[in-house]
Amino acid sequence: MKALKERILQDGKCFEGGILKVDNFINHQMDPILMKSMAVEFVRRFASTKINKVLTIEASGIAPAIMVGYLLELPVVFAKKKKPSTMENMLTTTVYSFTKDRSYDVCVSRDYLCEGDKVLFIDDFLANGNAAKGIIDLVQQAGAELVGMGFLIEKSFQHGGDFLRERGIHVESLAIIESLDNCEIKIKE
Repeated sequence: MKALKERILQDGKCFEGGILKVDNFINHQMDPILMKSMAVEFVRRFASTKINKVLTIEASGIAPAIMVGYLLELPVVFAKKKKPSTMENMLTTTVYSFTKDRSYDVCVSRDYLCEGDKVLFIDDFLANGNAAKGIIDLVQQAGAELVGMGFLIEKSFQHGGDFLRERGIHVESLAIIESLDNCEIKIKE
């Protein structure tokens, strides 16, 4: 997606260790116009897919997932990183965070992720695929069907996308980062 790629090159910042910071337009301060454009592109790319629920993981996936859900007129569920004391009937899995270098439990209520659901997962980044693997586990536990995964930015050099695609998952990434070597952002054309 041209607008996103241009914005990454213009406003993205690279840090040692393969970290791309886009917090000034995606995951801290958000550009709602760009967010809407990205959601429109996801709707286009998944147009032939039967979906009845959009799923994400807190926190940075919520904004793009809400936009996609709004355009598709579907409910949006986000997996929580802290188990609420009021949540009953929950599904849980453990996810390792590359950015935070720690594992954490994520959970979702079986009331909102149900058997037979056709789920589209939306998130901000795909790196090693750890959050995606956790979501796959939650969807399987629920007896739902994962029909696709959409990511704003994929870091292809960390191979999470390879893992998902090798398993036959429909993956759509709006911008694919080929390299962040020497803190230079290289985007796949």
